[in-house]
Amino acid sequence: MFTRKLLVLACALLCALSCSTDKNTIYSFKATSNAGEEVNFADYKGKVLLIVNTASKCGFTPQYDGLEALYQQYKDRGLVVVGFPCDQFGHQEPGTNDEIAEFCRVNYGVTFPLMDKSDVNGENANEIFKWLYAEKPFAGFGDSETGKFMDQMLSRMDSDYAANPDIKWNFTKFLVDRKGHVVARFEPTVAPAELAGQIEALL
Repeated sequence: MFTRKLLVLACALLCALSCSTDKNTIYSFKATSNAGEEVNFADYKGKVLLIVNTASKCGFTPQYDGLEALYQQYKDRGLVVVGFPCDQFGHQEPGTNDEIAEFCRVNYGVTFPLMDKSDVNGENANEIFKWLYAEKPFAGFGDSETGKFMDQMLSRMDSDYAANPDIKWNFTKFLVDRKGHVVARFEPTVAPAELAGQIEALL
């Protein structure tokens, strides 16, 4: 009887620890796919995730090529690239979900999962992105020429823009490890190919 009680208590403790852990990981979130289906991120347990806010009419749009290349290279080893189309930056994602999916397929051969178009900043921001940038706030665009250009452009719009942790532009990328924790954030100035080494390390 005593042993049985201990077993029940141990199971309850393990469940509580598991639930608590999930609250601090991406596994507590759900999203809607480009096709309107519910996506439970708990289904991605054990995978490495690369989560990106995307747009079809941006100077960084050709990064779809690099993202698809990463997906093809590493998907059999456990990488999932997840795109979240967003129209908040320069109105560069004006299309419907169907139009976005067709554009990505025809122009870049995208096969990785795309989610429903949504906001990533502000009152109506996707909860996943609120969590992502709370975990990994903005830390600058770097010293490249493109980084300097982005800094100057955004500074003209808001001199204090860098103080906020949120998403600054299309194709911001977050790397999530096999346990559901955000381990890195990459601004759009970082090309997908530059992430290969860190993805390899997590796989």
